[in-house]
Amino acid sequence: MKRIGFAYNQKPAPDAPGGPSTGDEPPLDPAEEPPSIASRNATPSRDAAAVLTAAPDADDQFAEWDSPETIDAVDRALSRLGTVIRLEATRDFPEQLRAARPDIVFNMAEGLAGVNREAHVPAICEFFGIPYSGSDPFTLTLCLNKARAKQVLAYYGVPTAPFAVVERPGATDALDALRYPLFVKPLHEGSSKGITERNLCRTPGDLDEQVRFLLDRYAEPVLVEEFLSGDEFTCAVLGNDDAQVLPLVAMNFGALPPGALPIYGFEAKWLWDRPDHPLPIFDCPARIDDELRAQIERVTLAAYRALGCRDWSRVDVRLDAAGVPNVVEVNPLPGILPDPADNSCFPKAARAAGLSYDELIQTCLILAAERHGIDL
Repeated sequence: MKRIGFAYNQKPAPDAPGGPSTGDEPPLDPAEEPPSIASRNATPSRDAAAVLTAAPDADDQFAEWDSPETIDAVDRALSRLGTVIRLEATRDFPEQLRAARPDIVFNMAEGLAGVNREAHVPAICEFFGIPYSGSDPFTLTLCLNKARAKQVLAYYGVPTAPFAVVERPGATDALDALRYPLFVKPLHEGSSKGITERNLCRTPGDLDEQVRFLLDRYAEPVLVEEFLSGDEFTCAVLGNDDAQVLPLVAMNFGALPPGALPIYGFEAKWLWDRPDHPLPIFDCPARIDDELRAQIERVTLAAYRALGCRDWSRVDVRLDAAGVPNVVEVNPLPGILPDPADNSCFPKAARAAGLSYDELIQTCLILAAERHGIDL
């Protein structure tokens, strides 16, 4: 049987005395909990205004990392294709990988730190000549830089909202050409980190306040883009030369609490949508006409190819005021929560396409193996 390396980052346990086991850096303050933990411990609120005061201060440091339940589910799925060797992407990952020498690596590691963090595991695999699943280091770094990704999309004629980047407080000259309302977000984050209802800015005062907050909290540039007022869709893509878009997932913003804005951000993902109070936030397959579906699929595949994605990726699309699909961002390391009760877009789209969770994980690895000429 083939030896399958499994690279991942695991969220710290709720009762851990410090942060994750990353090596030689100082431990985290025990009070700093990932949002999944904070939301479990918090009293649920269905009122948007009540959550807004707390959400910007909630710790989202480990929002991108995976839970033990997800890691176990992926392990079980991969074990049907070979012998699984767990390789937690801590600071000793290179030594782990060199000692294990797997035939191929299934990569879902988000990385520890830095603007190139998602590229670290595949880059190390390339260094040791070990095949791996998913996109290459360049694509992973490119997609994590939302502005650079949008520049590439624009070059290839893929619709995306007009934007600018602010690197320091008060440096807003580049924003003069943008039309309000504007939406702001950290330049190098995923999993809705730094995205709350306060990020929708209707006035220069709102914009200045939220940009300063994000610059201070995340210590990285802020992307400012014109807000797309239409419906939003999440598009799961599987494949390479023959890549296909799975059934579209539509955001049902009507499921949010009264007064909430039509944004799938931190509040909706981590605070309002809870196991004991699930939100019917996703409709899959999306209930739209064939023409719009075809338009969204064309834009999705154009973005997938323009950014060099491989095997799988999630593409977020939103309609502008005229109903034209625009690419919001592309995630080559999509979230893959295994429980159907959880709102996880990629597995939901896969199930609508007739793929079980195990089949989804296995398909991704098989696609990677085929690229490398490996017979699983």
